Amino acid sequence: MSKLILAVIEQRDGKIKKSSLETVSKAAELGQKLGYETIAAVPAASVEESEKIAQYGIGRIVKLSNSAFSNYSPSGYAKAIVEFAKENGVEVLLFSNTAMGKDLAPRVAPLLGAGIASDCISLEVQAGELVAIRPVFAGKALQKVKVNSAVKVFTLRPNVFPLVENSTSANVENVSIDSPDLSTSVTEIKRSAGKLDVAEADIIVSGGRGLKESGNFHLVEELASALGAAVGASRAVVDAGWRPHGEQVGQTGKTVTPSLYVACGISGAIQHLAGMASSKYIVAINKDKDAPIFTIADYGIVGDVFEILPVLKDEIKKVTSN
Repeated sequence: MSKLILAVIEQRDGKIKKSSLETVSKAAELGQKLGYETIAAVPAASVEESEKIAQYGIGRIVKLSNSAFSNYSPSGYAKAIVEFAKENGVEVLLFSNTAMGKDLAPRVAPLLGAGIASDCISLEVQAGELVAIRPVFAGKALQKVKVNSAVKVFTLRPNVFPLVENSTSANVENVSIDSPDLSTSVTEIKRSAGKLDVAEADIIVSGGRGLKESGNFHLVEELASALGAAVGASRAVVDAGWRPHGEQVGQTGKTVTPSLYVACGISGAIQHLAGMASSKYIVAINKDKDAPIFTIADYGIVGDVFEILPVLKDEIKKVTSN
C-alpha cells in the first residue's frame, strides 16, 4: 500500500476556500518529494468546485458526504476524517490553520495517535523527513519542529504557502457517512455580507485608537475599498465596540499574512504585532514617530491619519482608474 498524504479541504456553501487550495498545493509538492500518494478529503453535503483541487496537483478527491455536513460539525467531521485515515493508512494530514482547522486538527490528532505542529509557516522535506517551522512566543521566535509519531498532523498558516498550478484530471469518490457523530454542530453562520475575511485577504487596512471614535472608521473603509482590501482593527478598537471581533488582528484576534498591511493610527503593541508582523509589506501611518509599529514597518508615514488617509485614497483611485 502506498504511503498517503491527506489534505483536508474546507468549503463553505459548496465553495472551496483559497486557504485549502494552498494546502492542496503544498500536499502535492510534498507527495512528489516523498514519493507519497496525495488525496484531498472534503467533509461536506455538496461540493461544486472539485476541479479547482485537481488544478493544484491532487486528482484523487474524496467527498465524505452526509446531508448534515452542510455546516461544520466538529465531532462529525473529526470522526469521518479519522475513520477514513485509519482505513486507508494515511500517514500525514494537512489542514489550513483557519478557525475551522484550528478547531478540527487538534480533535483529529489524538484520535489517530498523531503528533501535531500547528500554524506552520514552512514545511519541507529534509533527509527524507518532514520538518516544520512555526512561530512561538507571540511571533518573537521561530521553532523548528519534527513530529516523531507514525501519523503526523500539520496546520498551515493561510497566505504563506504559494499556489502552484499542476493540473491533473479529477477523480471524485463519494464516501457516504451513514452515522456521523453529531454531538456538536454549527447551526448558523453569520458573516458581514460582501466583506473580505482578514485571515485570507491579500491586502488589509487596519485602524486603531488613533481614529479617536467609531464614526471616523469610514476613512479606513474607504481606503480599503480603493485597494480592494479587507478591513482590520486593533484590540482596543474592538474592545471599545467600534468594530466586530471578526476584524480583530493580533494575539487574541486573527493572525494574518497579507501581501500588504496598512496600519492606520495603530501604535503597535506587542499583541498586535504578533498577529501581523509576518505580512510581506507593512505600511504604518501614525503621528507618533516613536510608535513601536515603525520598528517593523517597511514604509512609515509620520502624520495625522485624518489628513493622510483621504489623500492616499484619492491617489490610489487615480492610479487604479487608469
